[in-house]
Amino acid sequence: MLHVNSAFSRIGEENAFAVLARAGELQRQGRDIINLGIGQPDFSTPPHIVEAAVKALRDGQHGYTPATGVPVLREAVAADLKRRFNVEVSPDLVLIVPGGKVTMYMAIVMFGEPGADILYPDPGFPIYRSMIEYTGATPIPIPVREENSFAFSAEEVLSLITPKTRLIILNSPANPTGGVTPKAEIDRFVAGLDRWPDVAILSDEIYGQMTYDGLAHQTLLAYPEIRERLILLDGWSKTYAMTGWRLGFSVWPKPLYDNARKLAVNSYSCVNAPTQFAGLAALTGPQDAVRDMVAEFDRRRTVVVDGLNKLPGVRAATPKGAFYAFPNVAATGWKAKSLASALLEDAGVATIGGPDFGVYGEGFIRLSYANSTENIGRALERIGDFLSRRNLPR
Repeated sequence: MLHVNSAFSRIGEENAFAVLARAGELQRQGRDIINLGIGQPDFSTPPHIVEAAVKALRDGQHGYTPATGVPVLREAVAADLKRRFNVEVSPDLVLIVPGGKVTMYMAIVMFGEPGADILYPDPGFPIYRSMIEYTGATPIPIPVREENSFAFSAEEVLSLITPKTRLIILNSPANPTGGVTPKAEIDRFVAGLDRWPDVAILSDEIYGQMTYDGLAHQTLLAYPEIRERLILLDGWSKTYAMTGWRLGFSVWPKPLYDNARKLAVNSYSCVNAPTQFAGLAALTGPQDAVRDMVAEFDRRRTVVVDGLNKLPGVRAATPKGAFYAFPNVAATGWKAKSLASALLEDAGVATIGGPDFGVYGEGFIRLSYANSTENIGRALERIGDFLSRRNLPR
């Protein structure tokens, strides 16, 4: 018998990909499936970004690059952070990575081990807990509550810290809830961290350019008092409709940067060269496509929230960021995962059950409005029809 590392028995999954696969299987059987499950913009990558990758290949940019990323792209990331947030970031602390999950992986394996606690949002992106458990650390959920507009509570987060806490993961704007934590709450959180100088923070800000109702994204980079223990996660996937390009970046404290570089060298070597030049074009080129995409998401947000709140047994808070709605479906009488499964199999609408995002996700399902207004309308009709016909759980 082969003896595989027992840690692999603790690895979870991201069920959105399982739902995507099942939706694809049903489509191949001839079913009309509307996918509101996967968090992927339905827009094409802007043409000037695509052309930059093509040009890079034609210019011979198809060899190895530095493990940390091409210098010109790291400089552009630093300049973009200065433009957006008026914060100074050294390009020497920027790491270019193949997608956002890599930064999660690096940060969690850097701090996770048996005997350590890592705090993470719940409901939250499922890979947080999966990787924490893989390392042998203890996952400590930070409850993200509907009654708090799905923002985290500084008081609650701080109350969960103990001498065993090594890392706190935060996510705003948030997946799966669309919650945005106000600046005042972040101020209180940062002030309270004074009592815990040995705790690191991973701030997942991948949806930072997708906020609504005049809200400005509050980056944790704006707090110099925690910069020496702050890891920023960001990237191109959502902002520039580049999910399949697999391109992200992180900003590291100087004491941790070389550890992250070594992980890069030991795993993926470097990010593919033409994609990095596409990312450069995205940051330095026109931003109209980003603004147009966010404006369209805002319009769809209104459609999906209004439609959900007209459905029997459904209550939907208005998301303040990202492109997800996280309606409360408890009053339908269905368990969340059973409802999500039935909606896919019987109604042809792909959604994700709230428990796939954590124990506090029961009673909710996630819908992505990164799909056309027409498809969202059709999906809501189907959900409404299903709930009217099948108002009792199986």
